[in-house]
Amino acid sequence: MAATFNHTIIASRDRERSARFYRDLLELSPAPSWGPFTNIRLDDGVLLQFAEPPVEIQMQHYAFLVDDDLFDRAYRRLCDDGVEHWADPQMQLAGQTNTEHGGRGVYFKDPAGHGIELITRPYL
Repeated sequence: MAATFNHTIIASRDRERSARFYRDLLELSPAPSWGPFTNIRLDDGVLLQFAEPPVEIQMQHYAFLVDDDLFDRAYRRLCDDGVEHWADPQMQLAGQTNTEHGGRGVYFKDPAGHGIELITRPYL
């Protein structure tokens, strides 16, 4: 069997709130959860597990490849919800999207402060 990405744990201040944020933004269905995890499953089967660690949360970066229609809907939700966002990872171009790599992209932070990126075309 070839190696594939299966799951990751995303540190959250409020695991339910973070999972709901991602579910709503990416239009995902709830997944079974257990123990200290609130889970969501991406369409390719990758499991995102949200947990509340007993330590300070260090920012991580998570990028999601989405189609143009989902990008439009997600971007509209970000704007409607007043989520601060940028066209660049340096957070200099506020309130904008980019057209890098032949697609569109946007950067913002999730409820735990992680850097999130939505892109419509892969970098490679």
